[in-house]
Amino acid sequence: MTTQLAVKRLGVEIDRSVLLSGVDLTVAPGEWLGLIGPNGAGKTTLLRAVAGVVNSFGVTKVDGDDLDTLSPRERARRVALVPQRPIVPPGMDAFTYVLLGRTPHLRYFASEGAHDVTIAREALAELGVGNLSGRDISTLSGGELQRVVLARALAQQPEILLLDEPTSALDVGNQQQVLEVIDGMRSARGLTVVAAIHDLTLAAQFCDRLALLSDGELVATGTPRQVLTEETIRVHYDANVNVIW
Repeated sequence: MTTQLAVKRLGVEIDRSVLLSGVDLTVAPGEWLGLIGPNGAGKTTLLRAVAGVVNSFGVTKVDGDDLDTLSPRERARRVALVPQRPIVPPGMDAFTYVLLGRTPHLRYFASEGAHDVTIAREALAELGVGNLSGRDISTLSGGELQRVVLARALAQQPEILLLDEPTSALDVGNQQQVLEVIDGMRSARGLTVVAAIHDLTLAAQFCDRLALLSDGELVATGTPRQVLTEETIRVHYDANVNVIW
């Protein structure tokens, strides 16, 4: 089952600084939307606002349900955020970390049951890191950690998957592999994906549509061919490039 995400007049202001202003976006069910833009454009802020991690104004809806009317626990059942720099608890093994993704589905003060354990193990296996279950998470390589963090998000069983620079710490080979895994999960699970991606080539390769942010505002949306023009990149990235398709 696929899910639509819609934001209307979404904005974020922190310490009187406007980080995001008047963003209107609709992400179709099962679509992969890539957020692009220069550093400080508002990509991370937009993801954090949709996830409810930062206070925002405007409206954020999933299949017509206003997320701001939901409790944090209910919101986490609908939306999962994979941050660029995940917090890694010291001394925790990978399986226990992934099992934390089941927290939104548990009753208060309840412990994980056999069903939750099965979901966590399946998530690790789906990401190809089931063999790392007993490893201290702080000892994992960048590529291994990225997959374990994604497994935790999968264990959360969200409808919307938000990814903040999912390949930023990876080498070229691992970048390709991780994005292919995400694309496979999207198809298999019917996930709707919104990802901030720094590498424009990867964004063009994997995303159905792109949304270009600049100075906290949405300045362009469309297919990669429509958005990634030489003129657009020159204006918003201050870079002169040749775009070859």
